[in-house]
Amino acid sequence: MNLARVDAKSSQHKGPDHEDWTDGVREAMAVTLRGCEELLPHDDWAKKLARAERDGVALRIKLGLDPTAPDIHIGHTVVLNKLRQLQDLGHQVIFLIGDFTSLIGDPSGRNTTRPPLTPEQIQANAQTYYRQASLVLDPARTEIRYNSEWSEPLGAAGMIQLAAKYTVARMMERNDFHDRFKAGTPISVHEFLYPLMQGYDSVALKADLELGGTDQKFNLLMGRHLQAEYGQEPQCILTMPLLEGLDGVEKMSKSKNNYIGISEPANTMFAKVLSISDTLMWRWYTLLSFQSMDAIEGLRQEVAAGRNPKDVKVTLAKEITTRFHSAAAADAAEQDFINRSKGGIPDDIAELSFSGAPMGIGALLKAAGLAPSTSEANRLIDGGGVRIDGAVISDKGLKLDAGTRVLQVGKRKFARVTLL
Repeated sequence: MNLARVDAKSSQHKGPDHEDWTDGVREAMAVTLRGCEELLPHDDWAKKLARAERDGVALRIKLGLDPTAPDIHIGHTVVLNKLRQLQDLGHQVIFLIGDFTSLIGDPSGRNTTRPPLTPEQIQANAQTYYRQASLVLDPARTEIRYNSEWSEPLGAAGMIQLAAKYTVARMMERNDFHDRFKAGTPISVHEFLYPLMQGYDSVALKADLELGGTDQKFNLLMGRHLQAEYGQEPQCILTMPLLEGLDGVEKMSKSKNNYIGISEPANTMFAKVLSISDTLMWRWYTLLSFQSMDAIEGLRQEVAAGRNPKDVKVTLAKEITTRFHSAAAADAAEQDFINRSKGGIPDDIAELSFSGAPMGIGALLKAAGLAPSTSEANRLIDGGGVRIDGAVISDKGLKLDAGTRVLQVGKRKFARVTLL
């Protein structure tokens, strides 16, 4: 890695290169700043790195996630990737599961009160969180904690003492609270407890650095404030951008259906990565790839010189698919994509049987799950998007007799259907 250069997005945060920095500190700063949105305070983190190098004591780096859903998508792994990069530098990574804070509900970025989860929902979701995070982090070098360890023993008296360390005026400076109050939207008192409890996590863990998305900045700064209140050296904070989804516009979200779930099949994951735009590809390389910035810049120059950007996108798709599945699965997914692109039939398609021959093609597509409705099936046929045994069909009134056929909708949906 060329330690003097960081990608354009993060170079604005790099600041002056101090002459007293060692090569180790320069490397650690370059790794820290890669793709980041903001590092605060910049010089304090450099001092912590220098002290760690001098004393041979690893820094404590914290990431907290509330188990609000059973699965995570690759947008969530942007901060996990950064955590892994810092872990590979030798620092102590703390993966914090917010089982207590989930009972409150994070109001970050909300214009309404977030419904708190039940203990049963939290427990069920937490069971899968670390297993999924372990696909990015090194489990052998990761400290797993639950914030109920110190939050529950606080009790009512401890909670009151904690609440006394921050003012309502300061709390109302938070954008979502300010906007909701101004709009007359209700704010429940318990929502004020969330940033306090997240900040108290940093006190309990004696964190040197806390990571989070840009929407978590207020909560991360709360950790610095409370650590100072409790006589600790304040942590630094590192915010990472929210990853754009497959559409390249909105942030990745299951509700917007522009996401890649890390537990999705390898073939689906590979194909989805290849579906992103050539421009978005470079953003994903910076935030999701473990290749060095020098290597990525080399790929960028090759594309500028005439190399097909699809080839470079395939490399990214294979890296991401390998991380969450295996190298063999990534190779198979690539071959499956090639087969589909050539009109070939993949090996792992659904095998379905239905009675009732003869059956109309629209009804069969709906029954096979290849179209949500008969009317949508007819629309797909009109658009030339339906094939039977590789041949495009155009007759919406087609009725199929008994037998086995391969139905295809678009490039990705297949089913081998037997009519009885």
